Amino acid sequence: MTPLLQAEGLTRRYRDVTALDDVSLRLGAGERVAVVGESGSGKSTLARLLLALDTPDAGTVALDGRPVRPGSARSLRWFRRRVQTVPQDPGRSFNPRMRVGQAVAEPLACLRVHGDHTARVAELLVAVGLEPDAATRWPHEFSGGQRQRLAIARALAPRPDVLLADEPVSALDVVVRLQVVELLAQVSAAEGLALLVVSHDLGVVQHLCDRVLVLEAGRVVEQGPVPQVFGAPAHPVTAGLLDAVPTLEAVAP
Repeated sequence: MTPLLQAEGLTRRYRDVTALDDVSLRLGAGERVAVVGESGSGKSTLARLLLALDTPDAGTVALDGRPVRPGSARSLRWFRRRVQTVPQDPGRSFNPRMRVGQAVAEPLACLRVHGDHTARVAELLVAVGLEPDAATRWPHEFSGGQRQRLAIARALAPRPDVLLADEPVSALDVVVRLQVVELLAQVSAAEGLALLVVSHDLGVVQHLCDRVLVLEAGRVVEQGPVPQVFGAPAHPVTAGLLDAVPTLEAVAP
Protein backbone atom coordinates (compact mmCIF):
# COMPACT_ATOMS: atom_id res chain seq x y z
CA MET A 1 0.00 0.00 0.00
CA THR A 2 1.40 3.40 -1.01
CA PRO A 3 1.74 5.60 2.10
CA LEU A 4 -0.53 8.60 2.36
CA LEU A 5 1.14 9.97 5.49
CA GLN A 6 4.74 8.92 6.00
CA ALA A 7 7.33 9.63 8.68
CA GLU A 8 10.92 8.46 8.40
CA GLY A 9 13.52 8.44 11.17
CA LEU A 10 11.85 11.06 13.37
CA THR A 11 13.98 12.14 16.32
CA ARG A 12 13.19 14.90 18.80
CA ARG A 13 15.36 16.01 21.70
CA TYR A 14 14.62 18.49 24.46
CA ARG A 15 17.99 19.45 25.94
CA ASP A 16 19.33 16.20 27.41
CA VAL A 17 16.11 14.22 26.93
CA THR A 18 15.42 12.25 23.75
CA ALA A 19 11.63 12.22 23.51
CA LEU A 20 11.56 10.41 20.16
CA ASP A 21 14.33 8.29 18.69
CA ASP A 22 14.38 7.25 15.01
CA VAL A 23 10.66 6.53 14.66
CA SER A 24 9.15 5.71 11.27
CA LEU A 25 5.47 5.33 10.45
CA ARG A 26 3.42 4.76 7.31
CA LEU A 27 -0.32 5.29 7.01
CA GLY A 28 -2.07 4.21 3.83
CA ALA A 29 -5.30 5.61 2.42
CA GLY A 30 -8.25 4.25 4.40
CA GLU A 31 -5.98 2.46 6.86
CA ARG A 32 -6.48 2.57 10.64
CA VAL A 33 -3.24 2.62 12.62
CA ALA A 34 -2.68 3.11 16.35
CA VAL A 35 0.32 4.43 18.25
CA VAL A 36 0.24 3.20 21.84
CA GLY A 37 2.46 3.41 24.87
CA GLU A 38 2.66 4.44 28.49
CA SER A 39 2.77 8.08 29.59
CA GLY A 40 6.08 9.61 28.52
CA SER A 41 6.66 7.07 25.76
CA GLY A 42 6.74 9.73 23.03
CA LYS A 43 3.19 9.47 21.66
CA SER A 44 2.35 13.16 21.98
CA THR A 45 5.73 14.21 20.60
CA LEU A 46 5.16 12.02 17.55
CA ALA A 47 1.68 13.46 17.06
CA ARG A 48 3.02 17.03 17.18
CA LEU A 49 5.67 16.24 14.59
CA LEU A 50 3.16 14.54 12.30
CA LEU A 51 0.90 17.59 12.54
CA ALA A 52 3.74 20.03 11.76
CA LEU A 53 3.38 21.62 15.20
CA ASP A 54 7.04 20.98 16.04
CA THR A 55 10.30 20.52 14.14
CA PRO A 56 12.21 17.23 14.39
CA ASP A 57 15.93 17.19 15.11
CA ALA A 58 16.19 14.49 12.45
CA GLY A 59 13.84 12.74 10.06
CA THR A 60 11.06 13.78 7.70
CA VAL A 61 7.27 13.85 7.38
CA ALA A 62 5.47 13.76 4.03
CA LEU A 63 1.86 13.72 2.86
CA ASP A 64 1.40 12.08 -0.52
CA GLY A 65 5.13 12.51 -1.05
CA ARG A 66 5.06 16.25 -0.35
CA PRO A 67 7.33 17.33 2.53
CA VAL A 68 5.57 18.68 5.61
CA ARG A 69 7.32 21.19 7.88
CA PRO A 70 6.16 23.74 10.45
CA GLY A 71 5.36 27.07 8.85
CA SER A 72 2.83 29.85 8.57
CA ALA A 73 -0.91 29.20 8.56
CA ARG A 74 -0.97 30.11 4.89
CA SER A 75 1.88 27.77 3.90
CA LEU A 76 0.23 24.86 5.74
CA ARG A 77 -3.31 25.46 4.52
CA TRP A 78 -3.05 22.63 1.97
CA PHE A 79 -1.94 20.26 4.74
CA ARG A 80 -4.60 21.31 7.29
CA ARG A 81 -7.31 20.72 4.71
CA ARG A 82 -6.17 17.12 4.33
CA VAL A 83 -5.16 16.28 7.91
CA GLN A 84 -7.46 17.08 10.82
CA THR A 85 -7.44 16.18 14.52
CA VAL A 86 -9.87 15.00 17.17
CA PRO A 87 -8.67 16.37 20.53
CA GLN A 88 -8.33 14.60 23.84
CA ASP A 89 -10.56 16.83 25.95
CA PRO A 90 -13.87 17.81 24.33
CA GLY A 91 -14.62 20.14 27.23
CA ARG A 92 -11.68 22.39 26.39
CA SER A 93 -11.76 22.15 22.61
CA PHE A 94 -14.60 24.60 22.01
CA ASN A 95 -14.79 28.35 22.51
CA PRO A 96 -17.57 28.79 25.10
CA ARG A 97 -18.58 32.08 23.44
CA MET A 98 -19.04 30.53 20.01
CA ARG A 99 -22.23 28.74 19.02
CA VAL A 100 -21.80 25.16 17.89
CA GLY A 101 -22.60 25.85 14.25
CA GLN A 102 -19.93 28.52 14.04
CA ALA A 103 -17.43 26.29 15.84
CA VAL A 104 -18.01 23.32 13.52
CA ALA A 105 -17.73 25.62 10.49
CA GLU A 106 -14.55 27.29 11.77
CA PRO A 107 -12.14 25.05 9.77
CA LEU A 108 -14.10 25.83 6.61
CA ALA A 109 -13.59 29.54 7.13
CA CYS A 110 -9.98 29.33 8.30
CA LEU A 111 -8.98 27.01 5.45
CA ARG A 112 -11.00 28.98 2.88
CA VAL A 113 -13.11 26.03 1.82
CA HIS A 114 -15.76 27.12 -0.67
CA GLY A 115 -19.41 26.09 -0.54
CA ASP A 116 -22.48 26.39 1.67
CA HIS A 117 -21.04 26.21 5.17
CA THR A 118 -24.45 26.16 6.86
CA ALA A 119 -25.55 23.14 4.84
CA ARG A 120 -22.26 21.39 5.50
CA VAL A 121 -22.62 21.91 9.26
CA ALA A 122 -26.17 20.50 9.22
CA GLU A 123 -24.95 17.47 7.25
CA LEU A 124 -22.11 16.87 9.70
CA LEU A 125 -24.31 17.16 12.79
CA VAL A 126 -26.62 14.48 11.43
CA ALA A 127 -23.61 12.32 10.49
CA VAL A 128 -22.39 12.29 14.10
CA GLY A 129 -25.83 11.54 15.55
CA LEU A 130 -27.02 15.02 16.53
CA GLU A 131 -29.91 17.15 15.34
CA PRO A 132 -29.25 19.99 12.86
CA ASP A 133 -30.68 22.53 15.33
CA ALA A 134 -27.72 21.78 17.61
CA ALA A 135 -25.94 24.42 15.52
CA THR A 136 -27.79 27.18 17.38
CA ARG A 137 -26.82 25.98 20.86
CA TRP A 138 -23.77 26.63 23.05
CA PRO A 139 -21.05 24.05 23.86
CA HIS A 140 -21.89 23.97 27.59
CA GLU A 141 -25.37 22.65 26.75
CA PHE A 142 -23.90 19.33 25.61
CA SER A 143 -22.53 16.37 27.54
CA GLY A 144 -18.90 15.28 27.23
CA GLY A 145 -19.78 12.55 24.75
CA GLN A 146 -21.86 14.96 22.66
CA ARG A 147 -19.03 17.49 22.63
CA GLN A 148 -16.69 14.80 21.35
CA ARG A 149 -19.21 14.09 18.59
CA LEU A 150 -19.11 17.79 17.78
CA ALA A 151 -15.31 17.69 17.73
CA ILE A 152 -15.47 14.83 15.22
CA ALA A 153 -17.93 16.82 13.10
CA ARG A 154 -15.59 19.81 13.15
CA ALA A 155 -12.63 17.64 12.11
CA LEU A 156 -14.63 16.20 9.21
CA ALA A 157 -15.76 19.63 7.97
CA PRO A 158 -13.05 20.24 5.32
CA ARG A 159 -13.31 16.63 4.05
CA PRO A 160 -9.81 15.54 5.13
CA ASP A 161 -7.96 12.44 3.99
CA VAL A 162 -6.42 11.76 7.42
CA LEU A 163 -7.93 12.01 10.88
CA LEU A 164 -5.54 12.00 13.84
CA ALA A 165 -7.34 11.16 17.08
CA ASP A 166 -5.23 11.96 20.14
CA GLU A 167 -6.58 10.00 23.14
CA PRO A 168 -10.08 10.63 21.75
CA VAL A 169 -12.03 8.94 24.56
CA SER A 170 -9.78 9.23 27.62
CA ALA A 171 -11.93 12.00 29.15
CA LEU A 172 -15.18 10.02 28.78
CA ASP A 173 -16.87 7.32 30.83
CA VAL A 174 -16.83 3.71 29.64
CA VAL A 175 -20.29 3.63 28.03
CA VAL A 176 -19.70 6.86 26.11
CA ARG A 177 -16.21 5.67 25.09
CA LEU A 178 -17.65 2.76 23.17
CA GLN A 179 -20.19 4.98 21.43
CA VAL A 180 -17.49 7.42 20.31
CA VAL A 181 -15.19 4.59 19.18
CA GLU A 182 -18.02 3.15 17.08
CA LEU A 183 -18.72 6.60 15.63
CA LEU A 184 -15.07 7.01 14.63
CA ALA A 185 -15.18 3.62 12.93
CA GLN A 186 -18.39 4.52 11.09
CA VAL A 187 -17.31 7.94 9.85
CA SER A 188 -13.84 6.80 8.82
CA ALA A 189 -15.38 3.99 6.77
CA ALA A 190 -18.09 6.22 5.28
CA GLU A 191 -15.63 8.97 4.33
CA GLY A 192 -12.79 6.65 3.30
CA LEU A 193 -10.51 8.28 5.86
CA ALA A 194 -7.13 7.12 7.04
CA LEU A 195 -7.25 7.09 10.83
CA LEU A 196 -4.29 7.47 13.18
CA VAL A 197 -5.18 6.87 16.82
CA VAL A 198 -2.79 7.91 19.59
CA SER A 199 -3.76 6.14 22.79
CA HIS A 200 -2.67 4.30 25.91
CA ASP A 201 -5.94 2.33 25.87
CA LEU A 202 -5.51 -0.92 23.99
CA GLY A 203 -9.20 -1.71 24.38
CA VAL A 204 -9.98 1.25 22.12
CA VAL A 205 -7.28 0.20 19.66
CA GLN A 206 -8.56 -3.37 19.49
CA HIS A 207 -12.02 -2.17 18.48
CA LEU A 208 -10.87 0.47 16.03
CA CYS A 209 -7.52 -0.22 14.37
CA ASP A 210 -5.94 -2.67 11.95
CA ARG A 211 -2.28 -2.12 12.82
CA VAL A 212 -0.44 -0.89 15.91
CA LEU A 213 2.95 0.57 16.86
CA VAL A 214 4.06 0.32 20.49
CA LEU A 215 6.37 3.03 21.84
CA GLU A 216 8.64 2.92 24.87
CA ALA A 217 11.08 5.69 25.79
CA GLY A 218 10.68 7.23 22.35
CA ARG A 219 11.38 4.09 20.32
CA VAL A 220 9.16 1.61 18.50
CA VAL A 221 9.51 -1.66 20.41
CA GLU A 222 6.81 -3.65 18.64
CA GLN A 223 4.51 -3.26 15.65
CA GLY A 224 2.23 -5.30 13.44
CA PRO A 225 -1.41 -6.26 12.86
CA VAL A 226 -3.54 -5.72 15.96
CA PRO A 227 -4.66 -9.39 16.31
CA GLN A 228 -1.05 -10.57 16.07
CA VAL A 229 0.44 -8.05 18.49
CA PHE A 230 -2.37 -8.31 21.02
CA GLY A 231 -2.73 -12.07 20.68
CA ALA A 232 0.94 -12.80 21.31
CA PRO A 233 2.75 -9.68 22.57
CA ALA A 234 6.50 -9.92 22.06
CA HIS A 235 7.51 -7.05 24.34
CA PRO A 236 6.85 -6.60 28.09
CA VAL A 237 5.46 -3.09 27.55
CA THR A 238 2.77 -4.42 25.22
CA ALA A 239 1.91 -7.19 27.67
CA GLY A 240 1.72 -4.67 30.51
CA LEU A 241 -0.61 -2.39 28.59
CA LEU A 242 -2.87 -5.32 27.76
CA ASP A 243 -3.01 -6.36 31.41
CA ALA A 244 -3.62 -2.85 32.74
CA VAL A 245 -6.39 -1.52 30.51
CA PRO A 246 -10.00 -2.67 30.88
CA THR A 247 -11.54 -4.09 27.73
CA LEU A 248 -14.43 -2.25 26.11
CA GLU A 249 -17.53 -4.41 26.12
CA ALA A 250 -20.54 -4.10 23.90
CA VAL A 251 -23.30 -2.10 25.53
CA ALA A 252 -26.92 -3.11 25.06
CA PRO A 253 -29.07 -0.36 23.54
